Amino acid sequence: MAVLAGLSLITWIILVFFRGGFWKADQVLPAAEPPSRWPSVTVIIPARDEAASIRRVVAAHRGCDYPGDLRIVVSDDASSDGTTAEATAAEGAFPAEAINVPPLAEGWTGKLWALNAGLEHAEGMASPPEYILLTDADIVVAPDLTRKLVAAAERKDLALVSIMAQLDASQFWGGTLVPAFIYFFQKLYPFPLINKRSSAVAGAAGGVVLVRKDALDAIGGIGALRGALIDDCTLAQKIKAHAPGTAIGLFLSSPFAEAISLRDNSTYKAMELMVARTAFAQLRHNAGLLLGTLFGLGLVYLVPPAAVLGGPLHNDPRAFWLGLAAWALMIVSYAPTLGRYGKSRREAFMLPFAATVYGWLTWLSAWRHWRGKGNVWKGRSY
Repeated sequence: MAVLAGLSLITWIILVFFRGGFWKADQVLPAAEPPSRWPSVTVIIPARDEAASIRRVVAAHRGCDYPGDLRIVVSDDASSDGTTAEATAAEGAFPAEAINVPPLAEGWTGKLWALNAGLEHAEGMASPPEYILLTDADIVVAPDLTRKLVAAAERKDLALVSIMAQLDASQFWGGTLVPAFIYFFQKLYPFPLINKRSSAVAGAAGGVVLVRKDALDAIGGIGALRGALIDDCTLAQKIKAHAPGTAIGLFLSSPFAEAISLRDNSTYKAMELMVARTAFAQLRHNAGLLLGTLFGLGLVYLVPPAAVLGGPLHNDPRAFWLGLAAWALMIVSYAPTLGRYGKSRREAFMLPFAATVYGWLTWLSAWRHWRGKGNVWKGRSY
């Protein structure tokens, strides 16, 4: 046990001190002076059976305070619940329209196919956009968010700017698993490293992604992402890798809720759907990476509390103190993310449980993939 506890402590030292300070959760959209000219923006919203939320989402975009030219395109991907009618009923100053997405082409995921249809429609406008804002049909943005995103992109010369929306963290399952999800995401894609021009690390949060049209064209458009299940991070990686030194930005939604997800995460089934759908894809469908991930989750998140709480069983003082030090680093590093969600620091003690659930969901994702029932979303299986 002392060896495992020692390995866990070493891992936590590396994560806390040599992983870009990911755990500080301090990357928020920076303030930027208004540009000398406000470029044109087209908002593209892929939607499939989103009647419950789409009117509110479109209304938020139509009612924003962007000083330049802005248009909203809803790409309706064969919805059967009146999504188009709800989208076109939204009120606001900026023009919005809904288009019908052609039947899904082979090799594409539904979301990317819908985004591609929206992009092609935008390119056919009298004045094509200079920026594309890719967002989801369940994300409500603050009135000033588009203006702040464009100002940051223009003044800081960012090819892509993304913001992690505030997710629903209500009830037991949402409150336990959502902050942990944000914490794990930051660990996989450290925001400070993403936001560093000289770093090769890249990532984005698909709920809100503003991208320069010329940067998107340079990588081959949405078609360059064809088939990607984790399309947001793939897009960021391709843009940042296309030209060394290209700057992108990924930020957390501020406490003022610049972007809020309307999707309900309060139940276990909701969290299972969100995580198990793409967890194995994140591991490139590699069984070796799956086993390594499960072992890593156990070593990092389960060994420390086991070494401390199991003291009377293993009767090894070295294991106890090594485990206690590792657990302390775990709690300290998780606290800032909990604070972002208004949670008590005491809830950091639930992180080992959350890691266990995510390990189970990752295994479940792999099991479904092997059975040919991997990524099922909105009635489609990828």
